[in-house]
Amino acid sequence: MHMLDLMSSIIMEGDGVTQELLDTILINLIPAHKNLNKQAYDLAKTLLKRTVQTIETCIASFFNQVLVMGKSSVSDLSEHVFDLIQELFAIDPLLLVSVMPQLEFKLKSNDGEERLAVVKLLAKLFGAKDSELATQNRPLWQCFLGRFNDIHVPVRLECVKFASHCLMNHPDLAKDLTEFLKVRSHDPEEAIRHDVIVTIINAGKKDLNLVNDQLLGFVRERMLDKRWRVRKEAMMGLAQLYKKYCLHHEAGKESALKISWIKDKLLHIYYQNSIDDKLLVEKIFAQNMVPHSLETEEKMKCLYYLYACLDTNAVKALNEMWKCQNMLRGLVRELLDLHKLPTSEANTSAMFGKLMTIAKNLPDPGKAQDFMKKFNQVLGEDEKLRLQLEQLISPTCSCKQAEQCVREITRKLTFPKQPTNPFLEMVKFLLERIAPVHIDSEAISALVKLLNKSIEGTADDDDEGVTPDTAIRAGLELLKVLSFTHPTAFHSAETYESLLQCLKMEDDKVAEAAIQIFRNTGQKIETDLPQIRSTLIPILHQKAKRGTPHQAKQAVHCIHAIFHNKEVQLAQIFEPLSRSLNADVPEQLITPLVSLGHISMLAPDQFASPMKSIVANFIVKDLLMNDRSVGNKNGRLWTADDEVSPEVLAKVQAIKLLVRWLLGMKNNQSKSANSTLRLLSAMLVSEGDLTEQKKISKSDMSRLRLAAGSAIMKLAQEPCYHEIITPEQFQLCGLVINDECYQVRQIFAQKLHVALVKLFLPLEYMAVFALCAKDPVKERRAHARQCLLKNISVRREYIKQNPMAHEKLLSLLPEYVVPYMIHLLAHDPDLTKPQDLEQLRDVKECLWFMLEVLMTKNENNSHSFLRKMVENMKQTKDAQSPDDPKANEKLYIVCDVALFVIANKSTSCHLDSPKDPVLPCKFFTPPDKDFINDKEYLSPEAKLVLQTGKIQQPPKQTGVLGAVNKPLTVTVTARRPYMKTTASDTGSNASTNSQPISPATNKSRDVSSEASETEARENEENPVITKAGGVKKEEAAQPSGKKRAAPASDGTENSVSSNPSAGSQPPANKPRRGRPPKNAAGVATPDKEAGDPASTASADPVGVKTPKQQKEAEPKRVTPQRQIDLQR
Repeated sequence: MHMLDLMSSIIMEGDGVTQELLDTILINLIPAHKNLNKQAYDLAKTLLKRTVQTIETCIASFFNQVLVMGKSSVSDLSEHVFDLIQELFAIDPLLLVSVMPQLEFKLKSNDGEERLAVVKLLAKLFGAKDSELATQNRPLWQCFLGRFNDIHVPVRLECVKFASHCLMNHPDLAKDLTEFLKVRSHDPEEAIRHDVIVTIINAGKKDLNLVNDQLLGFVRERMLDKRWRVRKEAMMGLAQLYKKYCLHHEAGKESALKISWIKDKLLHIYYQNSIDDKLLVEKIFAQNMVPHSLETEEKMKCLYYLYACLDTNAVKALNEMWKCQNMLRGLVRELLDLHKLPTSEANTSAMFGKLMTIAKNLPDPGKAQDFMKKFNQVLGEDEKLRLQLEQLISPTCSCKQAEQCVREITRKLTFPKQPTNPFLEMVKFLLERIAPVHIDSEAISALVKLLNKSIEGTADDDDEGVTPDTAIRAGLELLKVLSFTHPTAFHSAETYESLLQCLKMEDDKVAEAAIQIFRNTGQKIETDLPQIRSTLIPILHQKAKRGTPHQAKQAVHCIHAIFHNKEVQLAQIFEPLSRSLNADVPEQLITPLVSLGHISMLAPDQFASPMKSIVANFIVKDLLMNDRSVGNKNGRLWTADDEVSPEVLAKVQAIKLLVRWLLGMKNNQSKSANSTLRLLSAMLVSEGDLTEQKKISKSDMSRLRLAAGSAIMKLAQEPCYHEIITPEQFQLCGLVINDECYQVRQIFAQKLHVALVKLFLPLEYMAVFALCAKDPVKERRAHARQCLLKNISVRREYIKQNPMAHEKLLSLLPEYVVPYMIHLLAHDPDLTKPQDLEQLRDVKECLWFMLEVLMTKNENNSHSFLRKMVENMKQTKDAQSPDDPKANEKLYIVCDVALFVIANKSTSCHLDSPKDPVLPCKFFTPPDKDFINDKEYLSPEAKLVLQTGKIQQPPKQTGVLGAVNKPLTVTVTARRPYMKTTASDTGSNASTNSQPISPATNKSRDVSSEASETEARENEENPVITKAGGVKKEEAAQPSGKKRAAPASDGTENSVSSNPSAGSQPPANKPRRGRPPKNAAGVATPDKEAGDPASTASADPVGVKTPKQQKEAEPKRVTPQRQIDLQR
């Protein structure tokens, strides 16, 4: 101590500190010397603390020469300046009061490596546990934060790494860091985005309060990153936080509530296309959300309450996950069954198809194919391995047995001398997907016990954050889903007793789910559990007669599925219901109609005669052809389900009954299908008001149009009825996708997509999506494009995976949709003047909407195949009107537009096509050898418009005469030009990532804006013209030639406001179904079958009588049209 006092006195009382003396003191702080001589370090440290006031100036001078002036020769310690600064700061920050501004100068150096060194230093100074540098030196802190945006990648990376220590040691600085981490979470460098996630997750693991909602939001965004490494880190990080704070409740309920969204967002990732994402979600679910290592009771409690807390989309994702795993189990089961058959070429081919499908469900499908072939070879050689795999996928396999099987199979495929075994890793992926690690008989029993506790009120539902009602409903839904994938696990008296209690509950949804579970799992009830059978039968009868429509449907199907004497049971329901039908009480009709419809579909022969009488005398004559009540004239085109009148609900069910009845018969021997199709067509032609008495409201008409269009589409899924649907009826059905009501378009498009993607509908119905190019709502166009992409990929994949599909290319190959599309567009009611430039541009948009998706890749020279197909069409005639020159001219013009589009978008379309396309004879006549059509139907001006998308507008008139002679652009027929809506105008959830139309056509969508001067609302029946001075009433009644806009989906789009000045302006004639012709010349003779309800034969069971009003209107009938006319 005496020496220290002496040295302190010399420094403090002397004239100054020489550089040599300073070096002597500071050299002991350098890490190398510090570790060698601890006593010297302690002495130097204490000396500096005592002499801080005196020596600070000398230290500042030294660092100034080295850092600012760059004089490294002043001292041998110059190369250790950053180490010295760190040590001096740890000893006493006052020693560096004058040095810190010099560091700020260094942070702005032009040398990236120099900036990196300063950033590393400051990261240690700012991030130190007790450091107050950030609050004491705000300018330096702000300058340091600026380095988060440094051009040099290592500097940005260092800043991000620093953020983790800073968040942990200085939570008060989180607000400053948040904005800079947000920018770096979108950094172009993958490593930086990855480290942002690691930084936030590590801080969150230490203490969830260290990370705010914004920081967690950055991690959530990165779950959709384009790089797998980043996505994986984000998903795994959030899963770990969920397990720690929500599952184990390590920080209480508040923390669990803060990140309760994680479970939903993780499951939403299952919607992504990447198989890696799907597999990671399955892994996270099994390890972090419902850990399979838990005991059965605890595991099922976790699943029970998780399912009750998930949002709708997450529930769907979880259901889809179980469905995919079950499908994969089925594929492996089918593969093992093939191994039991004798070796043959057909067997080998079938095996190969199964292996390819399995490989698609594993990561890296290319490598997976090779590994699955190898695995299949091992299976063929090792019988014990096959038995283990059979036990794993057996419906009776328990979770414990599954774990044991996986271990055994893995052990047999392990090669000790091989450190990495990618083959084994791939097999593990397969085993993880097919092994039942959560659900078995014991698990179902545990779930049922939890459900019973919720029903009895003894469960801790409130503690888990759900109400008892929510828990019961979600529990039944969960059991319902599992009844599809694990039906064998339900077969116990205890389980069925609990379900019977659910059937007696007042909650309709609960009872419906319980019936569905019985239907899916009760095949052995009649033989094994007679007590359950005797209790179940009267309940099912009661639900079929007086339950909700959904309960009635499930009850009928349940009886049909699980009872041997189903004919007797169904007859006991059918007879009293058929006698009690009364159209004057529509409220009591809906459930009977549902039950009768499903009974007639399941047992058509048993009830053929009484159903024919019911259909002819009650369904058609008494119910559909009469309007007993006056609809609510609220002016809206759509109303909520609970606001629809009972009569219309009964009519909708009546239409569905007709369809179910026909689907049960599956033949047209009695010509009932023809009559039904004419009835449905008449419904569409009359806009939903079949009687034309104008009693029915606009919203109810929308419901009936949707029901009629959906019914035709449903019948088309049955081959015997598809054959008799005429082209006119097909066109009427397709035009529903352009309905004036947004919800009709939306629901119809979704039904169309689902039926097509399952390959239920013929290929021609995919052509209907081309009409979506005219939809004014961007989200609807984007959704339609996604539907097209999905349908085309499904068909291409089906052809690849099924060798037999090559014999049915006409009905499967996506390119064969083009003839149907061209024929449909040639009969579009909008195409009234084939040489009109606006109309041609509309046709081009529709064609390109489909062709763009088809021509994405030129597989098998498909572009030349398309060109040849369209050229062949020009050598035929329209089979619908072969002798009508105008109809054929329209067809040829659409063909020329298609050829123009194909030639403009492809450089290889002029090559020779190796295949000769075949055209559908239902729509095109056979080519006539004597007929050569080499005429070009497009004028140079039309080609220019199609090329540029722009129409040259004539110069506007000015002055008084211009104002007087200005043509009227909107009439009182409620038509106006379409104004394109944006995402903010609609409530649609459709993805808008990809544009559904070409850039050239985008420009053309805003041309028709002139008519907005009238301020007439889109869905008004009789809009008041507010800005069209000098217009006579006679002029106002004439068609305008502009298209009508379809509504957006914001909830107010479907209102039809009444005209306050109806007395001063007579209402226009109500147009027929579809888009009105552009002018009077567009009116044509209607098709009798499609448009005339009277044309149905009275002897047919679905005979339709034309009401008086319809007979009077018959001479004025125009071509079936759509109410909606969509934006170009």
